[in-house]
Amino acid sequence: MRILIVSDTHRRDGNLTCTLQKTGPLDLLIHCGDVEGSEAFIRQAAGCPVYMVAGNNDFFSGLPKEEVFAIGDYRVWLTHGHRYGVYMGSATIREAAAARKVDIVMHGHTHCPHLEIGKSRGDITVLNPGSISYPRQEGRRPSYILMELDREGKAHYHLNFL
Repeated sequence: MRILIVSDTHRRDGNLTCTLQKTGPLDLLIHCGDVEGSEAFIRQAAGCPVYMVAGNNDFFSGLPKEEVFAIGDYRVWLTHGHRYGVYMGSATIREAAAARKVDIVMHGHTHCPHLEIGKSRGDITVLNPGSISYPRQEGRRPSYILMELDREGKAHYHLNFL
């Protein structure tokens, strides 16, 4: 299973289109918020099921603020992250993820990629794909994460840059 995880496109969808062409067929696309009205375009362009949440700039969006769902045997919590102090680190969002009894929390908001992979059963993976449109990390390269489940259902994460 191949899953593309992106965030913070802010209605600037050119890099998302390039990424979709580059990554090839996907089983799932996950957008961590701040789509700013591009929901229909993203769903159509993805060519697969899509999970999206509203970010702090999605003022009039009908998207959910948060969502919990399963990917294989993993329980996933999707949120934009702005309500959990993600600029100050991952402690608060990790604590909120533990309260939700999830294995993985996916968020955006900072425009900087971040990946903390849980080392053992019960340890939470925290990931932020960064921004594919307005990156803020050193070097300012647009980024995304490709998550793959192997034949045994184990998740592997690949942070990629355009």
